[in-house]
Amino acid sequence: MKTKFIFFFIFLTASAFAQLDFGAGKKFTKADTLRGSLSPMRTCYTVKEYDLNVHVDIDHKYISGSNTILFTVAQNFKKLQIDLFANMNIDKIEYEGQELTYTREYNAVFVEFPDTLKQGSAHSFIVYYSGNPQPAKHAPWDGGFSWDTDNGNPFVGVSCQGTGASLWWPCKDHQSAEPAAMSISITVPPGLDEVSNGRLIKKTVQPDGWVTFEWRVTYPINNYDVTLNITKYKHFSDTYYNPAYPKDTLTLDYYVLPENYEKAQKQFAQVKPMMDCFYKLFGEYPFVRDGYKLVEAPYLGMEHQSCVEYGNKYRDGYLGMSRTDHKFDFIIIHESVHEWWGNSITTNDVADMWIHEGFATYAEALYIEYLYGHDAYMEYMSTEKKTLNNDKPITGIYGVNKEGSSDMYSKGALLLHTIRSIMDDDAKFFAILKGIQEKFKYKTVNSIDIEKYINEQSGIDFSQIFDQYLHYAAIPKLHIIYSQVGADLKIAYKYDVPETGNFAMPVKITVEKGKYDFIIPTTKTQLMTLKNMSIEDLKVATDLFYISTEISVLDEDKLFKRK
Repeated sequence: MKTKFIFFFIFLTASAFAQLDFGAGKKFTKADTLRGSLSPMRTCYTVKEYDLNVHVDIDHKYISGSNTILFTVAQNFKKLQIDLFANMNIDKIEYEGQELTYTREYNAVFVEFPDTLKQGSAHSFIVYYSGNPQPAKHAPWDGGFSWDTDNGNPFVGVSCQGTGASLWWPCKDHQSAEPAAMSISITVPPGLDEVSNGRLIKKTVQPDGWVTFEWRVTYPINNYDVTLNITKYKHFSDTYYNPAYPKDTLTLDYYVLPENYEKAQKQFAQVKPMMDCFYKLFGEYPFVRDGYKLVEAPYLGMEHQSCVEYGNKYRDGYLGMSRTDHKFDFIIIHESVHEWWGNSITTNDVADMWIHEGFATYAEALYIEYLYGHDAYMEYMSTEKKTLNNDKPITGIYGVNKEGSSDMYSKGALLLHTIRSIMDDDAKFFAILKGIQEKFKYKTVNSIDIEKYINEQSGIDFSQIFDQYLHYAAIPKLHIIYSQVGADLKIAYKYDVPETGNFAMPVKITVEKGKYDFIIPTTKTQLMTLKNMSIEDLKVATDLFYISTEISVLDEDKLFKRK
């Protein structure tokens, strides 16, 4: 949820300079490098599975437990890196019945094995840990635990996108490192419920009255998606069936505060039409075995895999605020579509998070189009422009856990809208969206993977367009200078893209009164005569293409030689 481009990753090793300035006024530290880079002590092993066990002491805002890390060796090594925030204690690390030695630097933990582990071999070790995880100052944008109450009951949740899962559990905390499966066991005080990712396998009341909830995730999952939710919940359920996928029925489980049960039954009716839309556009829900859950949380919302958090107060729009008259619950739609764009397909580096947020934001508009038609879609897309600053690139800095501008939401959506307009072939465009899901399902990707796929499948080279919109702040400006010569309009036109100086992109203008057609402006001036047109007839389809325009008049003798 959280509110480029050089064609290579910057992987900075732990021996990098103490501070590096990447040109945006931000000083990146060694801690940033350790958090965001794929150093040899991270690439030497591949996590296959986690088995996370956490005991939550709500009264003291304290957690304790263990994580068993099962991995295979990618390259021979004796030392590897895991991550756990410095304010959290490591009690011990065990491997094959013996304690391992380790060192800590910032939030990184370097674990040393007694012998060299050989490439291709499989191993596991257990990290026992405890501490008071950092509280979220403004969840979900500021990562941490939310220790709230509701009607006298604890109301606890965690959100950590961007900040890092290692703020509350030890793991290989890099977005490219997804285990193939995961077990999650959360123990909570008597009388409370707990909801995490995947399927509930078992609920066990311990001798002291505390209750352990055991969940199983059977798909790859990114670290920031792992979650817990604790309070007294009222649960209701339903199923969703789509005839295009006759072998699978999707379970829908809802966990809400008891006082909101009736409101939830009404509001969550939006889930089924949403599924109809996204199944059609993007394919089957990616985590059918684990099911779909919508869980009330003490913060606005988050796309935790198979356990979508909801805190939109049972209002349409964004806490009741809507951009258009075409209503839908923003949190249900936006956070749920991340199951496809962000959870099934995850970026290797947070620098490419425009893929998560741009596609998810664009899906909002496609949902509007599905419900209300193309004109409503166009209206919704026009509102996206009002949210933008265009002050920084929407691609971040690689290797230091740095996202790009928050413009990634709307600008990413407008980039996709522009690509759709250039293709001018909806059947092919929507086949590409579904094809991305089919090709990259359950994988981590780089932006270049998605860009290359769109280029290949469309038969159009969008490279300059991706480069401009992803890696530079300014959008292209189309300059048109005109002169009326009798009944005809003579125009000179070109793009102004000062950051790159080289750009070409099709756009539609009126080439006859009321009739639009493509021209292909570049950064070089081109001339064109529009027969039987005046300047009042000249329109640029800025509703279809995210560009700015500047139209001005110049004396014809300064631009055209009259015969």
